[in-house]
Amino acid sequence: MAGASKLEKLPPWGNAVAGSAGAVLANALVYPLDIVKTKLQVQVKRAPGSYAEAAASSPDHEHYASTLDAITKIVKAEGVAGLYAGMTGSLIGVASTNFAYFYWYTIVRTLYLKYSAAPGTAAELGLGAVAGAVAQLFTIPVAVVTTRQQTTTKLERKGLLATGKEVIDSEDGWTGLWRGLKASLVLVVNPAITYGAYQRLKESLFPGRTALKPWEAFALGAMSKALATIATQPLIVAKVGLQSRPPPARNGKPFKSFIEVMQYIIEHEGALGLFKGIGPQILKGLLVQGFLMMTKERIELSFILLFRYLRQVRAEKLQKLANIAAEKAQQSRPVLLK
Repeated sequence: MAGASKLEKLPPWGNAVAGSAGAVLANALVYPLDIVKTKLQVQVKRAPGSYAEAAASSPDHEHYASTLDAITKIVKAEGVAGLYAGMTGSLIGVASTNFAYFYWYTIVRTLYLKYSAAPGTAAELGLGAVAGAVAQLFTIPVAVVTTRQQTTTKLERKGLLATGKEVIDSEDGWTGLWRGLKASLVLVVNPAITYGAYQRLKESLFPGRTALKPWEAFALGAMSKALATIATQPLIVAKVGLQSRPPPARNGKPFKSFIEVMQYIIEHEGALGLFKGIGPQILKGLLVQGFLMMTKERIELSFILLFRYLRQVRAEKLQKLANIAAEKAQQSRPVLLK
């Protein structure tokens, strides 16, 4: 596989930088969709058409009927800047998560190859899951702080460090920064489903083909990402509910588990409430996946060319030194013969 060979030519930090840079660029381009899907996922609609109650249960006391409605109302209330609230923390989280993921994936895969042959589909998914779990352990505090920033009003919104301190003071101490960790660890199955679905779709739609055209790969990637998002959306919604402020109906009592969040949503909104915000969630996933992989490929190629150039320069320098040494040796030879 071309991608795998490129991955093995780069050191862990090189692959990590390429992945995190691609992820930051991709998420920066579609960040408004991220904040919209988060706001849609935390609002609780108590009854069909009950906009007053829905607004009261929303952290910013506003009801959003759709993605477009949310964008319109956010811009009206806070200006265009409102679509980028919490963006600094989010991009720090994206960069750290992807750096950690690609770094640990490279290390785990290298260790695997030392003791076994090239991994099959199941082993590849397992390696990705291990890398994803390790990355989550190190980076989930930033996700908790960013979610809190995205779901507060403009007047209540604080900076990154101040929001982190608020989480520590108002909840379970430092452990509050790891709220939603179990859901995050379970959600490492999302990329596993994406990859598995991609392989199955490729084998079904393009049997016998080893390489796909760029648009074909993008289309299959988009379809597989959509399937993975639909399968894991209830967990995504539960994770956001865990990391945001609790609904007013709970009188400030935070959720203790993602199962508790899901039970609360089903009780107040029905089972379909577990899929709220899925529109912008899927759209964001498709765009981020496409931009990330395209950018990552280009950065990896740039690193490979840079390393090749540096090796060439070093080889030329060593050759030059060897030639100088050889010339000196040749010049001194007649003297020795006299």
